[in-house]
Amino acid sequence: MIEQDSKPFLYVVCAAGIAAGVGQLIAAAQELDWEVGVIATPVAASGFFDVPAVEAQTGRSVRSAWRVPGDPRPFPPPDAVVVAPATFNTINKWAAGTADTLALGTLCEAYGLGVPIVVLPCVADALAAHPAYQESLVRLRGMGVRFGDPYSGEDQPDGGRPEFGWERALDLL
Repeated sequence: MIEQDSKPFLYVVCAAGIAAGVGQLIAAAQELDWEVGVIATPVAASGFFDVPAVEAQTGRSVRSAWRVPGDPRPFPPPDAVVVAPATFNTINKWAAGTADTLALGTLCEAYGLGVPIVVLPCVADALAAHPAYQESLVRLRGMGVRFGDPYSGEDQPDGGRPEFGWERALDLL
């Protein structure tokens, strides 16, 4: 894969099933002159989106597992991080400081590095009502994390689903 550091580097962390459209975010970021690397939760990497297509679009491997000590870092340090889509589980574990996957470890570390972070939550209304989730949002906002409008993914009266606002993440950066 290609390694370039002349442009700002954006980490995109994917977690939810709606991640199939992540190519829209990548394309929009690239149009704004960002280099992009994708980090997926293990579940997201196992079928939520087309990994080979994303790798072709970014020119980089999708990461979902820790690198072996001594191996070179596959991505340069991030200039910003977008978590899209972000699940109930990802948001709660991140707010609690849990770093049991590469995606969560990256989010925990990005805060400590002072990297701007934007989240586009994809959480069903019933889960969003849970007190732990509400507390996690408060904690993450207190850490300076910026949130886009919530997306429940629930069917509309016509049977369709609303569009996920991928480009909104770039507006929030």
